[in-house]
Amino acid sequence: MTMDRSIGGSVTAPRIRIIEINAFERDISLRLPFRFGAATLEKAPQAFLRVRIEDEEGRTAIGAAAEMMVPKWFDKNPSLTPAQNVDQLRTSIRAAAAASLEPSAPTTLFAAARLNEMETVRRLPGNPLAACFGPSLIARAALDAYCRLAGISFFEAVRGNLIGIGGPMLPDDIDADAALAVLSDLRPAGSISARHTIGLLDPISEGDIVHPIGDGLPESLEAVIARYGNRWFKIKLSGAIDADIDRLTRIAAVLDSVADYRVTVDGNEQFGGAEQLAALLAEIEAAPRLARLRAAIAFVEQPFSRAITMDTPLGDLAAKLPFLIDESDDGDGAFAGARRLGYTGVSSKTCKGIYRSLMKAIRIRTGTVPGLFLSGEDLTCQAGLAVQQDLALVSLLGLSHVERNGHHYVAGMQGAPQAEKARFAAAHPDLYEQGADGPLLSIRDGRIVIGSLGAVGYASGALPDFEAMTPLS
Repeated sequence: MTMDRSIGGSVTAPRIRIIEINAFERDISLRLPFRFGAATLEKAPQAFLRVRIEDEEGRTAIGAAAEMMVPKWFDKNPSLTPAQNVDQLRTSIRAAAAASLEPSAPTTLFAAARLNEMETVRRLPGNPLAACFGPSLIARAALDAYCRLAGISFFEAVRGNLIGIGGPMLPDDIDADAALAVLSDLRPAGSISARHTIGLLDPISEGDIVHPIGDGLPESLEAVIARYGNRWFKIKLSGAIDADIDRLTRIAAVLDSVADYRVTVDGNEQFGGAEQLAALLAEIEAAPRLARLRAAIAFVEQPFSRAITMDTPLGDLAAKLPFLIDESDDGDGAFAGARRLGYTGVSSKTCKGIYRSLMKAIRIRTGTVPGLFLSGEDLTCQAGLAVQQDLALVSLLGLSHVERNGHHYVAGMQGAPQAEKARFAAAHPDLYEQGADGPLLSIRDGRIVIGSLGAVGYASGALPDFEAMTPLS
């Protein structure tokens, strides 16, 4: 296999070409409505990609990736319907596939992903967050295919830099040799803490449940803690101060029964400015019943809309708590711009691109600014490829906890044939437990065991049944 020797030190990386891309989807219905920000999610399709790569010796292999096409997150424009939001993401997949399949010389996985992202953003101007959805899926599927071709795991591919981070596609602020040193030092853990999402409509106590689902899975926060033993939580805020304080007080009454819990709070772009957020924090600090919850806050996520975030300094708020950008993290320079405003954290999400997450980790580990951090956030990742690939990424990045909500709002591998469910359950017996209708994500004592994600390929010892899916609309 021909190698690229231009990426720093003695590291080599294979050159590949993407020669076939097929896109599919499955409709997913949520067992509970998921309210975040101004949106309530009750259903959404999950996208699946099947990608075939070819190396310079003519050998080929297939890889796959999956992601929910969640409306009202990538683009919160109120004039667009949820269906139009989903069509934006389908358009991104189609544009990225067209760009990937145009004739080109073989290149490294990293260079191919970066070029595809740049070209797709150029073809779909206006919303880079939505435009990068398709490239992110293709990059993951291509990496999966390469790992299967080479007979190695995702962890081996990244730590050995067989992905090819370096060369002209590497941003100027990252040194190739320093990047190589960071990658080789990464070590995945055998388990990771699950940070449970508390959506705006979620029942807090059992008494809040008006119409029980009765499917045997937790519905209230009380039941979640009893079943999964979570110690990390993510609380969605509405931006309405009185309503948020009332809800936080009810949440605290439940969480205060948990030993040593930590929380993150997510504004989901709902606060109109720093003054509004400061008023909420002042109310929290003045409420005795919120004292323990306030002390447990690890950081505040994306309080302001992306339209104003980069023009809104945090000011005195930055001295009170760490702040993280998520929706505003839409390009290479976003985190640097946010840091000048007082932010110290940035999110890792596979829907933004695995190489962008790796570059963030490299910047944080090699930089001179203290206190910067990376956090793993969720896009309602479903059991199967989506949650496995995201878990593998955040574990390799060294994160000790990650937001997980797909298992709470959707029960198991919805829409998959029983044979497919059985393959995933057999390949990952540590990750899944058997439910009434197939495998469910296993969370015990608040942790997810992930040792089996070191399988050959990108974190999956099984592939989905593409023939049982619907071609991308």
